[in-house]
Amino acid sequence: MAAFAPPPGTADIFAAEAARWRNLENTAASVFGRYGYGELRTPIFEYTEVFQKGLGNETEVVQKEMYTFEDRGGRSLTLRPEGTAGVMRALSNTDVLNGVEQRVYYYGPMFRGERPAAGRRRQFHQVGVENVGRCAPLLDAECIAMLVQYLHEIGIHDAKLSINTRGVMSDRGPAGELLRNYFVKHIDTMCDDCKNRLERNVWRILDCKQEHCREIVANAPDYVAAFSDESRAYFDEVKTALDAMGVNYTVDPLLVRGLDYYVHTVFEVSHSGLGAQTAIAGGGRYELYLPGQNKPVPGVGFAAGMERLMLVQDALGIAEDTQSALPFFLVGLGAAARMANLKLAGELRNAGISVMTALEERSFKAQLRAANKCNARYTVVRGDSELEKGVVMLKDMSSGEQQELSAENLSETLKQLITK
Repeated sequence: MAAFAPPPGTADIFAAEAARWRNLENTAASVFGRYGYGELRTPIFEYTEVFQKGLGNETEVVQKEMYTFEDRGGRSLTLRPEGTAGVMRALSNTDVLNGVEQRVYYYGPMFRGERPAAGRRRQFHQVGVENVGRCAPLLDAECIAMLVQYLHEIGIHDAKLSINTRGVMSDRGPAGELLRNYFVKHIDTMCDDCKNRLERNVWRILDCKQEHCREIVANAPDYVAAFSDESRAYFDEVKTALDAMGVNYTVDPLLVRGLDYYVHTVFEVSHSGLGAQTAIAGGGRYELYLPGQNKPVPGVGFAAGMERLMLVQDALGIAEDTQSALPFFLVGLGAAARMANLKLAGELRNAGISVMTALEERSFKAQLRAANKCNARYTVVRGDSELEKGVVMLKDMSSGEQQELSAENLSETLKQLITK
């Protein structure tokens, strides 16, 4: 029978790999919890306007990459392409509108119609945080420091942190005009995407990856000089706070991030272990309009691609050993022995001990092969003769040593054996 693969850009995640995912999730819960963040789970699809209004109709995500469909009532729904807009929709039902700070983290699948590549899937996974309701430079700096700590605790110590400022919305007019006046002189030789971006979203030209366009971008005027004094002072305080916390960073004037809602601080973390696609996490401060509201709500947050984090772990050779040893495999020869082993397995599992047992008639050699496949530390063997004598044979699978144990209070004996 031919293999039946999942759709392009998606993947099946089996037990060994799932253990690595749990490590990323559990570490996120631990690190973010120390900063006062609690978990929030939102639906994987939202009404389409949540993303159109939150991300901006002119963003490439909304224009090109969303999976959108209609429900039975004709209402437009979209699989979430990112986490922030849905989180903000959920928080609109709290007192965040009154300026009460909310700290949440999330993880789960996101969906974008991109061309599949290494570390870039159509169904991909992110872990992220949002601090919503308040605006202050030190909140931005703390958020960045928390991301760096998370990366350290999953073994990634050599990533590069880049930061920049987008100013505030009122800065965009003068700064955008400065950039537009420069790029219009060169646009005839630039790529088609940049030509479209000139009128739709001139800031996205700064993020173009085409070599010739990047040469032109490198000589673009210093648009930050057109920002207000308050915007520049805000960014200076973010940098001062990062310096005080010992967080290493580089100011990158070409870093703008791709979504319209960003203001003030933006940041991105990259790592060479990914090859061409180097970004593993990013975020910044933003202002989002919540459903039914005419005033934007401030927030700061980030998201990290979980597939990309694991690729970096692989490149660094720090992927955890997911084949942890199984304490016991119970070998039963005969129906009565299998029934006795089933009872013993239940007692051990109730005591919090992992155990596997053969539940159908198989040869002794076949059961030992199964024990080796499970990476069992010990096998507990019994057949009719052991049942008659009230004993079992315990075999250490690494040394090959065997000993006879009484079947009386056996679960307690085995428990003590692995807790010494």
